[in-house]
Amino acid sequence: MSSSKSPTVGGHIDSQCTRCRMLTNHTVVAMVAERPVKVQCNTCGGLHGYRPPKAEPKARPATPRRVTDKPARSSRSADQEQWQRALADKDQGQARPYAMDAAFAADELVRHPLFGVGVVTAIFKPNKVEVLFEEGRKTLRCKF
Repeated sequence: MSSSKSPTVGGHIDSQCTRCRMLTNHTVVAMVAERPVKVQCNTCGGLHGYRPPKAEPKARPATPRRVTDKPARSSRSADQEQWQRALADKDQGQARPYAMDAAFAADELVRHPLFGVGVVTAIFKPNKVEVLFEEGRKTLRCKF
């Protein structure tokens, strides 16, 4: 509430506005007993049921989390090794530019503007391919 005294019809109160989607100042339009039931937003003019301000979430004590990125590193390095082996016997100049409306075949080289040169490792029907780039595997959209 905006003030420490109890609300009255015509008085001001804070409420969650359904149109503004945030806590704003409202004018009390209707009350039942000591409780406001209908309010009008002073910002947008919307008329709606009273929604009390959301309670502040209680702060939880920080708990130490165990972060393990060993599997990600090992799979990343395995992907890099596989990428290097796949490109070792291929001419990177022959890589086709990536386009969402292009169709690709397995083991084909693709040049992506952000990820660089990669090799198609899998095709997923109806419209996706998995491409192995130096930084890892990416699933990209394509034409089937």
